[in-house]
Amino acid sequence: MWSEGETIVRREVRNDGWAWCQIPVVVVRDEPDLLATFIPTGAPFTFPPGPETHPWSGRECWQGHGVLMLQRPGDSYAVWVFWHGEEREFRSWYLNLQEPFRRTATGYDTQDLELDLILHTGGRIEWKDDELLDLRVEEGRFTQDQARDIRAEGRRLAAELETRGHWWDAWWALWEPDPAWDSAAPVRAARHA
Repeated sequence: MWSEGETIVRREVRNDGWAWCQIPVVVVRDEPDLLATFIPTGAPFTFPPGPETHPWSGRECWQGHGVLMLQRPGDSYAVWVFWHGEEREFRSWYLNLQEPFRRTATGYDTQDLELDLILHTGGRIEWKDDELLDLRVEEGRFTQDQARDIRAEGRRLAAELETRGHWWDAWWALWEPDPAWDSAAPVRAARHA
């Protein structure tokens, strides 16, 4: 378990074992049933060389207010909390479908599964990047079977949200990072990863 304020590394690792994107994140909470991490503004992206280009390559660092990520062990998604504008307004919950996170010595590994769901404050669910999933199949990143399984997980998750609501506390929409969690600590951690 990590301590609050500790900087660790979130890596996206493909099925072939290549970690093709990594970014330092700050631990907000680490408990048996919840890992909450934060990407602060200015946290640098690293794209290790390999046979393909990561979809985010060309971005040097995280921009905006930063993003809070809530994830439970074994879940095939993380809840990303974004804020917008000068007032740091909360608009929706962003459910990023991804492989369940796996702890490592320096942080955790996962892999983005392209498809996302947006849970608006009124309860409406919006599907995002479904067409990109088809493109990723054409590119060979996912198989047709994997895309079918990813969409099935999206439908399962949408049905769960509609029938039971969300498991996370709505308080997270009001959460604010420690002002000391600027990009300085993540930059130092990224150099040592």
